[in-house]
Amino acid sequence: MDKANRNVSMSKLFLHKGIYFLEGFVTPEYIDSLKDFPVRDSDVFLITYPKSGTVWAQQILSLIYHEGHLRRTEHIKTMFRVPWLEYNVNNMDYDARPSPRLLTTHLPHYLVPKGLKNKKAKIIYVTRNPKDNMVSYFHFMIMQNKHDGTEIKPLHMGQFMEQYLTGTEVFPCSWIDHVSGWYAHKDEFNILFLSYEEMIKDLRGVIQKICSFLGKQLDDQTVDTIVEQATFRNMKKDPLANYALNFATNKETKEFLRKGTIGDWKNIMTVAQNERFDSVLQERLKDLPIKFIWDITEII
Repeated sequence: MDKANRNVSMSKLFLHKGIYFLEGFVTPEYIDSLKDFPVRDSDVFLITYPKSGTVWAQQILSLIYHEGHLRRTEHIKTMFRVPWLEYNVNNMDYDARPSPRLLTTHLPHYLVPKGLKNKKAKIIYVTRNPKDNMVSYFHFMIMQNKHDGTEIKPLHMGQFMEQYLTGTEVFPCSWIDHVSGWYAHKDEFNILFLSYEEMIKDLRGVIQKICSFLGKQLDDQTVDTIVEQATFRNMKKDPLANYALNFATNKETKEFLRKGTIGDWKNIMTVAQNERFDSVLQERLKDLPIKFIWDITEII
């Protein structure tokens, strides 16, 4: 079994420069080397905190650059079309990839290649309201551990929430640190901020916004094709696009993607947990220009 198909939940984590990484998939030395990763002016980096719509945004980027898969890239896994910077599990020669290169990462602002600060290469940063992000992460970990035949630790959302807020155990870092770090240092990069909720509310508008940022001019028919192929419904049934072939999936449904909606946190968080979460969020993000959508009714 190659590394790309190993169950992530079976791997241990190691802490390096404030971030937890998967042991066996990457080394501290490799992470340090990424500071000098040769960035091209035409590169496009997709940056997210896990479970923020990463796979969805990867698909959209790929469709934009391959014009709706008119070049038959629909037969190529997303992991190959928009590969991971820090987890090069397929040992790709990134230097040999033709421009423009599309790359994905969960790295915080202080660990990305320093070449990104020349403001020529582009960054698309996708965030998601943290309560839904946490609930999505919680279900993801349950799915991974069930595949192993073990139980998720911690067993309860309350414990899981505390770890989420502090960035310990199962997370690369805290969502708050990741998002606030990128917003605080946005002026150092050529960056477009998008939200998962925007993508649900107006997928076509988001695709057009991305095209404008990237300087891509597509005709209406191509945009229509991209919108259709990038809907959550079509993403969910396409194993090449949704990572179902690369990660342990739900045994019953064989699916990697779950709901793809807004407000699911209400189905799992208690009133006390919600109040605790809000108090931390308000204190830590009070100076950031972020307005979150908490319920699907807010965008209808």
